[in-house]
Amino acid sequence: MTPPDPHTDEKVAAYRAEMRAVGRTQRLAGFGLVLLGAVLVWGGTRAGGLAEVVQMAGYGALAAGWALMLTAVFLRTRHHRRRMAELEGSLS
Repeated sequence: MTPPDPHTDEKVAAYRAEMRAVGRTQRLAGFGLVLLGAVLVWGGTRAGGLAEVVQMAGYGALAAGWALMLTAVFLRTRHHRRRMAELEGSLS
């Protein structure tokens, strides 16, 4: 059994950090909007006369938040595919 290569471990750690950075802004903004939307939908039941407006704003925030989170997933997948293609190109 061979010991793990520290250079490989460093490269894997660097790649993971790189992947976490891709789409981070969209992911965090999406998460914030999902939380805001959940609070608005829940609070809409206690908003009295503005209940419908508050709930609709909450549903809009939920939709926008999930759209941003899906965008982040798309960006990360696209980045990963490009990196793997670069790696395969450098090996051949």
